[in-house]
Amino acid sequence: MGNIEPSALIILGMLLLIGFAAHELAERLHVPRVTLMLLLGIVCGPSVLNVIPAAVTEWFPVVAYMALGFVGFLLGERFLGRDLKNSTGLVLWISFGETLGATLAVFLALILAGVDLPLALLLAGIAPASAPAATLDIVQEGNSRGPLTDTVLRVVAIDDAWGIMLFSLFLVLAEGTLGQAQIGAELISVFWEIAGALLIGVLVGLPMAWLTGRIRPGEPTLLEAAGFVFLCGGLAVTLDVSYLLSCMALGATVANRAMHHTRPFREIRRIHEPFMAIFFVLAGYKLDFSGLHTIGFIAAVYVLSRSAGLILGGSFGAVMSRNAPPVVRKRIGWCLLPQAGVALGMALLVAERLPEFGQFILQLVIATTIVFELTGPLFTRWHLNRAGELHSPDDLA
Repeated sequence: MGNIEPSALIILGMLLLIGFAAHELAERLHVPRVTLMLLLGIVCGPSVLNVIPAAVTEWFPVVAYMALGFVGFLLGERFLGRDLKNSTGLVLWISFGETLGATLAVFLALILAGVDLPLALLLAGIAPASAPAATLDIVQEGNSRGPLTDTVLRVVAIDDAWGIMLFSLFLVLAEGTLGQAQIGAELISVFWEIAGALLIGVLVGLPMAWLTGRIRPGEPTLLEAAGFVFLCGGLAVTLDVSYLLSCMALGATVANRAMHHTRPFREIRRIHEPFMAIFFVLAGYKLDFSGLHTIGFIAAVYVLSRSAGLILGGSFGAVMSRNAPPVVRKRIGWCLLPQAGVALGMALLVAERLPEFGQFILQLVIATTIVFELTGPLFTRWHLNRAGELHSPDDLA
């Protein structure tokens, strides 16, 4: 087999089967599959059973870039594509309110807790990231229908995009703080990080939007879509701009320009599952229990302040919209607590760009993601039920 290690194929097969097992168990246990993938990764990792070789961690950055490129592309369709065109001022106000609320609450709480400014900026930038998949699972499982359900689904469809842009800004500010750069240089770097990413996404997205589905329908579309996503992400890394934001701009461009065809998004949804499964399992694998005692206090502050910011910010946005039903004003923030893949992707980018904070933030985000993925869906389901919008036989009392 040449230079290919046979064990590498065995490990790859194991990771995919672990992801499959998590998917099947999640449906039977009615818990988010992301949570089970993380937990199974922890069990297979060095802290518990240690059945996966340590060398497998070398795969993590590559798998993460591939998986998060797809995530950014799909988020682009939601943020600046067809979903946003159909959104009302209510959804935009709530999305803005909960994003700003989570960011400010986490930043201020961490600063008051004595956390260094760069670390507070990085965690504040990660705080708004949500978990649309977990929220959608709860809605579909409970056959939920109503104004609160509709608003929740439309908000989680676009709030990660706001979060990505905010995170890009805070990451550059944190880098500038550590490097003691002049304010002018910091502002130029922030501008290039965001504007450069948007420019790359648009420039790659225009030919993608024109080509997709025009040459021949069917399987070639999968090759087109994946090729353009990887090309866009590679250019972003090469030019040192936001990887997630460039792929999101790519998706937004295609969603707006390729009005004749929606197949690229369907094809990416088809193939991104294996990459996401490996990404989450490896993220759980990287959790080091020996280091949890160093993140305990900061993790607790992060969980509490993020929760408070989302709850208060979501309600504030609903009130400011002036057309939110009372049930939305009261309960919307509680339905936005889950946090998963995008937050882990942000933590991975921090680990690459700022190694001195990378391992700490990655450990913290993995740990808090498990907390939010275990508790967040329960709050979402409870409030949808209290709103009278769940219609499954096993509704909560």
